[in-house]
Amino acid sequence: MDDAVTAIAYLWEESENYWPMAEGDGDLTDPFSPGVGLDLFEAAHARLDALGLRVPEVYLVDRERVHYPADLAILEDFPGEDLMDLFNRDPRAAEPTMARLSDALAAMRSHRAPSFGKVALIDAGGTSRAVSCEKAAFDFAMGCLAEAASRDRRIADARGRLEERLRELAAAVRPRAEYSVVHGELGLDHVLVDRAGNPVLIDIEDLMYFDVEWEHVFLQLRHPEGHYRRLAVEGLDEDRLALYTLTQRLSLTAGPLRLLEGDFPDREFMRGIAEHHLNEALALVAVV
Repeated sequence: MDDAVTAIAYLWEESENYWPMAEGDGDLTDPFSPGVGLDLFEAAHARLDALGLRVPEVYLVDRERVHYPADLAILEDFPGEDLMDLFNRDPRAAEPTMARLSDALAAMRSHRAPSFGKVALIDAGGTSRAVSCEKAAFDFAMGCLAEAASRDRRIADARGRLEERLRELAAAVRPRAEYSVVHGELGLDHVLVDRAGNPVLIDIEDLMYFDVEWEHVFLQLRHPEGHYRRLAVEGLDEDRLALYTLTQRLSLTAGPLRLLEGDFPDREFMRGIAEHHLNEALALVAVV
């Protein structure tokens, strides 16, 4: 713009979606259905803003498609490094932002929702179809296992052992009804840094109320220990961590394999993700 301020446009344009369609896409009662759309974005943005977290300012929303033939939002831009790049380049310079991100996660963790599921659903008075977080995760894991087995022989050969292990892990989880705010895919590359050094959360459409353990499993899988240590917390439920670890390993196998059936451009990168998590999932049921 004339004053050198930049903005970014979010376009929910179906032709830009690399994911092949699958049964259950768009089902808001499933916490793990793809989080795509302006309604999900606005609900997540409102929730995080209400908690005092830094999110991009919204300059304009056009759901009537006056300006473009798809849902559109114009947002505050944050030129420069994301938090992962900053941390990798200069951990000391990243420390104040990491500390503030830890505080932001504490605020998300401390919030209590009346039920679990997508923020857009629950804040509108809806309910998820599963009876508990662990049951929703188990059902999701079983679906991911079936998908992965249909696309890779190694998973197919180990399907019985993986299914048995999932049932064992789910059975060990004790009932609990404390639902925190969970980003769902929180990596340091989904955190931008503003001019004051504050962490800015992006890619927020998967925001949900869920077990906090889900967030920390993803953080641990996504980052080396040195990155995660600053964000780690005590008192997490080990049984939930175990179930969610295998669930996410299967998800990060099945998802990339499904994505590769479309026209996703960075194919070697995505194959690497699938291969890594496939091997990690198999290692959890390896016959000694």
